[in-house]
Amino acid sequence: MQGFNKYYPPDFFDNVEKNGSLNAYRGKHALGDRARKLDQGILITRFELPFNIWCGTCNNHIGMGVRYNAEKKKIGAYYSTPIFSFRCKCHLCDAWFEIHTDPKNTRYVVVSGARQKDEDWNPEENGGYAVHDTEAHAVPVDPLASLEKTTDVQKGLVKAQDRLESLQEVSEHYNSDPFSLSSKVRKRFREEKKVEKPRNRRTTR
Repeated sequence: MQGFNKYYPPDFFDNVEKNGSLNAYRGKHALGDRARKLDQGILITRFELPFNIWCGTCNNHIGMGVRYNAEKKKIGAYYSTPIFSFRCKCHLCDAWFEIHTDPKNTRYVVVSGARQKDEDWNPEENGGYAVHDTEAHAVPVDPLASLEKTTDVQKGLVKAQDRLESLQEVSEHYNSDPFSLSSKVRKRFREEKKVEKPRNRRTTR
């Protein structure tokens, strides 16, 4: 409850230190109905499913990204990182399922009431190729070939350096006197404009 343009009863000012704020005076929490179970250590929060799950009661599929008004509660800690539980009610059958955070493995874990949809795929078991493991079984590098490749790279760098230096010289030549360069451009523009102006008059007639 915000105090902007609100009515303050006279007895509120009789004991301002005790009342503190309008929320305390009215006996309400700043978070409103979300804090109705705060005495049990539970805060109602908006929770979005981090992955696809199957409800353990109605066996319906619930997609990743579906949001629930979950009961958030601290149940432990991993070193200094708190571990939270999110208890949600399935919107298809009103059964409850619970998901915990796993800071040790940086993931979420379905604890009860549902099961996570297994979407892990092993490319070797399915006749595919692991993209991230393309160099695991590569042929050993030939030292002579590696040296030759390094030499070619160095030669290319020398050529590129020469080209860059020549381009730098050209750039410095044209940009050494920007005023005179601008004057030449404006002069040429005026001369071209004088030539084009009579021509445009003839075409408009």
